Amino acid sequence: MARKTKAVPDTATTVAPAAEGAEQQFLRLMSHEMRTPLNGVIGMLGLLSRTRLDGAQRAYAEAARSSAEHLLGLVNDLLDYARLEADRLEFDSAPVDLEGLVRGVAELLSPRAHDKGLEIAWSVAPEAVDVMADEGRLRQVLFNLAGNAVKFAETGGVRITVERSGGSMKAPKLAFIVDDTGPGIPAEARGRIFEEFGHVDASDASRFGGAGLGLAVVRKLAHAMGGTVSVADRPDGPGARFRFEAAFPAAKHMPARSSRALAGQTVAVVSPDPFVRAAAVAQIEASGGRVAAKAPVMLIDHAARPAGQGLVPRPAGGRAIVLLKPSERDLIARYRSAGFHGYLIKPLRRASVAERVLAASGAQLTMQPGPPPPPPEDDRVALTRFSGIRVLLVEDNPVGALLASTLLKREGCAVETAASGHEALDALKRARYDLVFMDMRMPGMDGCAAARAIRARGDETPIVALTANAFAEDRRACLEAGMDDHLVKPLELEALRASLARWTKSADRAKVAVA
Repeated sequence: MARKTKAVPDTATTVAPAAEGAEQQFLRLMSHEMRTPLNGVIGMLGLLSRTRLDGAQRAYAEAARSSAEHLLGLVNDLLDYARLEADRLEFDSAPVDLEGLVRGVAELLSPRAHDKGLEIAWSVAPEAVDVMADEGRLRQVLFNLAGNAVKFAETGGVRITVERSGGSMKAPKLAFIVDDTGPGIPAEARGRIFEEFGHVDASDASRFGGAGLGLAVVRKLAHAMGGTVSVADRPDGPGARFRFEAAFPAAKHMPARSSRALAGQTVAVVSPDPFVRAAAVAQIEASGGRVAAKAPVMLIDHAARPAGQGLVPRPAGGRAIVLLKPSERDLIARYRSAGFHGYLIKPLRRASVAERVLAASGAQLTMQPGPPPPPPEDDRVALTRFSGIRVLLVEDNPVGALLASTLLKREGCAVETAASGHEALDALKRARYDLVFMDMRMPGMDGCAAARAIRARGDETPIVALTANAFAEDRRACLEAGMDDHLVKPLELEALRASLARWTKSADRAKVAVA
């Protein structure tokens, strides 16, 4: 779908394509040149925060990282907006796994939300079928809306949901909804916040940070996809509800998402947070289960513990599963000793909920002493070590190489580095590696050229691209060159662990789809 452009004089017609290409090249170059040093700053401050620091030093490091992340967010917003203005907004349509999309956005934002004391939850209605769309554009819309909600909410939380809102079997209409418990949006400001540099009031820019472009980007993308975006009061409490609606072609030949894994199971849910409770109920019902006030299996949020108590009491009857934030994993052993039959990490995953409920419903599956086995589809429930994994890190930037190699070595990997594509080819001639992390942009032979040369030799070593850009065409380029996956800088430890786990287990290898 092309964005409507203003008419230009005939004399300009012949130079427009070249000018547009130059604009795109400039944006790509500036994106790389601005993000690379910022990613280095954020990454090195992250390493510093994991060293022994006194209270004042840690506060200084955290303040510096917060400022760097704020600056990176401004750069992202400005580049995204400039790119939308210059581009014709071509969309790459492919099957979209809605649960994977929404879950990914929620989990990406969960550290930021939990650091503020907020909950973040998600669910996808069974009738919201998977569709054909540009997953990268959808992700950007959801990330901007949910990230905006996390920014403005001070207490409570954020919930992301997808519902079916009409359409036909061939072209279902979906509603992507983001609810928050923030201050809400006054009626007179609801149009203004979707404008360039728009805020509810003039003080928001200094109080909350941001250039006021995130929602303007959302509006442009929504319109380009033939949809609408709006904001209203949250219907069941204080706060705002953002809603993006659009019709998409139904995806064909996608694996069935609806599951009856919990058919016949009754589950109770206890949480002081309405978003956590509503999402858990939706996920249980989407798996065929039933929710009741009293049930053989109970999900109990750690946040429901009485004031002054370290743990939430285990119910006298039935089997209990505790809900924990990632930072509360150290409580797992104590809850196990207290007689709980399992745990789940927030934001909840539907498959994990079903698996834990089924495990807890069998008397022979009570938690045994020792480390609990994590659900295979949930890579957040336990730290993973990768002792002995041989990694080739191809990175020309010394700061980026230091950051990535330090993180990999802390995970137990044996790391060899190369500073160019040619050095990577030579290294792969000399030795075998379990995994290659490949920077996309390097002088001489870049990452894509190196990957094509590696594949031309018949070498099938998994290659994961490292890129400072979040543009869909960059991700597509790395996959078309023969790489298997991509990670966006600055590298996050959890994302790095997930990539190591996926690509060093041969049974789980499957090249990712481009967003």
